[in-house]
Amino acid sequence: MADNLTEQIISAAIEVHKTLGPGLLETIYEAALQHELELRGFHVARQVEFNVVYKGCVIKGQRIDLMVNNEVIAEIKSLAKVPEVAASQLLSYLRVTGKKRGLLLNFGLKTLVEGIERVSN
Repeated sequence: MADNLTEQIISAAIEVHKTLGPGLLETIYEAALQHELELRGFHVARQVEFNVVYKGCVIKGQRIDLMVNNEVIAEIKSLAKVPEVAASQLLSYLRVTGKKRGLLLNFGLKTLVEGIERVSN
C-alpha cells in the first residue's frame, strides 16, 4: 500500500540509515528519524502512549515508537532478523488506535530497503 506519506517516511528512514549505518540502538534510530522527518516539515510524536480497553478495563502502558502527521505509525527495530510477531504487534497498534497505515522499519540490516514492511489495517 504505497502512498506519498509512507514513501516520504521511507525516504527519510533511508537517509538516516545511510548516515548512521546499522548496529546502533533502536532509540538512536527513533530519535534520528524523528529529527529527519521534522527537518522535512512533518509533525512527529515519539513514544506515544495509548490505552487498550479490555471488557471495560482501561489498560495503560502501550507505546508507539513514532506517529507521523497523526496518520502513520512507524515501529522501529534494529535487529539481524525481526520476529514475525513484530508485524502482528504493529497491526494490533493500528487496530487499537484506529489508524490505517504502519511501517515496520528495521535499521539492523546492511541496507534498510530489506528491512521495510508496510502494514495496513
